[in-house]
Amino acid sequence: MSVLLQYVDTAMVGHLGEQATAAVSTTTTISWMVNGAVYAMGIAVLALISQAYGRGDYDTIQKVSKQAFFLTIICGVVIGGLAVALSPFVPIWMGADKSIRAEASRYFMIISLPMVFRAGNMIFSEAIRGTLDTKTPMLVNLVENVLNTVLNYIFIYMMDMGVTGAALGSAISYTVGGVAMYLVYRRKTELRWKYNELRWDNDTMKEICKIGLPAMGSDLTATLGYVVFAAMVSGMGTFIFAAHSIAVTAETIFYIPGYGLRASTSSLAGVALGEKNHEKLKIVCVLSIALTVGLMTLSGAILYFGAYPLMRVFTPSERVIDLGGQVLKMVAFSEPFFGLMVVIQGIFYGLGRTKEVFIVETIGMWGVRILFTHLCVHVWKLGLIAVWNCMIASNITKAVLLLVLLLIEYHKLFAGRGTNHDTV
Repeated sequence: MSVLLQYVDTAMVGHLGEQATAAVSTTTTISWMVNGAVYAMGIAVLALISQAYGRGDYDTIQKVSKQAFFLTIICGVVIGGLAVALSPFVPIWMGADKSIRAEASRYFMIISLPMVFRAGNMIFSEAIRGTLDTKTPMLVNLVENVLNTVLNYIFIYMMDMGVTGAALGSAISYTVGGVAMYLVYRRKTELRWKYNELRWDNDTMKEICKIGLPAMGSDLTATLGYVVFAAMVSGMGTFIFAAHSIAVTAETIFYIPGYGLRASTSSLAGVALGEKNHEKLKIVCVLSIALTVGLMTLSGAILYFGAYPLMRVFTPSERVIDLGGQVLKMVAFSEPFFGLMVVIQGIFYGLGRTKEVFIVETIGMWGVRILFTHLCVHVWKLGLIAVWNCMIASNITKAVLLLVLLLIEYHKLFAGRGTNHDTV
């Protein structure tokens, strides 16, 4: 449902032309950075709640649930304020053409205004998932997407508001989604607390930060890399950047099996750790990896054969379709590696082991993708095909490194060298 919201915006704006597409796409990677910073704290909330849920420690669940409320307010106000304040400069930093900067800036500012509600959607949904309820957050996002589609149609086409209309539709949808997620969070028995009991808890917040800050570092490392990556592609020209941006958006729907199973794997791994049930943890790890890689192999095959029709959903420009279709066919072969990468991230997140993910993300993003993209664009003067090969190499590198780290942990746990909580 989250991916679909971005799909709807890109598809509906895409039919207004290449410049409109570029205006929306210019700030996409910055939006990922903003979301990543908030989502990282949600990961910490999920890890602590799921582990407490597994060991039946409802006192800890209550403590974490209360701090999740404070986190939402802090993240929403601070990150949202920064995003709005920096919105005039973002298109410039991204190397966008002068003709689209004003529109791109306005789009980013509008969707950043309801950041408290966006933060609530992400953090409260992770708290809910920590109690093994993944269905309710999905239903909330479904409502948000239906509303977004309707509002987009009204603002973009009926009221002829173009890119600004898409931003308004998204902003209103984010607000409604955030309020709805908060109401669900307040109704969950395990997470419920009374307002007169709401207190800042230093110890609990330190535990959240201990897990959340490395996760935030990982997301910021990744998204900052995406920003630099997109800026280098943006400098290659509006047509190439439009093809790149649409292809990136088109590919995101094929990430769904990986990210969906990452969410459930994090919850189940955390619960198994809380229960100190090592056999269950082993089953979760093995089954989630096998299932994710299998589904991502299937989604990669679908992406390969549907590359060009998929591009046509987003744009009528034949040259954009042709270039975007080529890179989508290439990346289709790396989907199983991407699935392996994200599901192992999910395992580490559920166990509260976020430092490992941060280290691997830094190596893969900056040591592979950014370094070699810079060489391809600025030194060797190659095109978009070479740039996407750098992206594929980065994902494969991260998948392999994470698998090695997981096998090391697996050996420690099941080869008799430790069976306590700390070893896990």
